[in-house]
Amino acid sequence: MTLEEKVSQLGHTSSAIPRLGIPQYNWWNEGLHGVARAGNATVFPQAIALAATFDAPLMHQVADVISTEFRAKYYATVHPDGAADWYRGLTAWSPNINIFRDPRWGRGQETYGEDPYLTSRMGVAFVAGLQGRRFRTTSR
Repeated sequence: MTLEEKVSQLGHTSSAIPRLGIPQYNWWNEGLHGVARAGNATVFPQAIALAATFDAPLMHQVADVISTEFRAKYYATVHPDGAADWYRGLTAWSPNINIFRDPRWGRGQETYGEDPYLTSRMGVAFVAGLQGRRFRTTSR
C-alpha cells in the first residue's frame, strides 16, 4: 500500500483501494446493548445493568443476539463490492471494558463497573457471544 492508501484506512471510514480489491468500509457500528442506529433491533439494558446480573452465560446470549442482528442488517444492505453503510457493517465498537472508578467521567453506564474480575468475565462472554457459536468462553 502507498502512504496515501495507508492513511485513507485510519479513520472510521476507509477508502476503497480498487487495485488491491479492497472496498470502502465504514467501521462505525455500536452494539453495546443492542444494534444501535440501524433501524429496528432488540435493545437490552445498559452494560452496567447487565453486569449487575453477575451472569456471564446470559451476557454471552445477549451478545449472540446482537451479533445475529448485526449480520442480518449487514447482509440485507451490503453493496455488491462488499462495502457497508454507516451502522450496517460487521464491526462493533463493543464492549467497553474500562474499569469505572471515577463518576466524574460520566459514562459509567457503558462499563461493567469497577470490579476488574467481573469486568473480565463479562467482557470475555460478550466478545465470545459476538464472535459466534464456534468460539468458546472457557478453555478445555
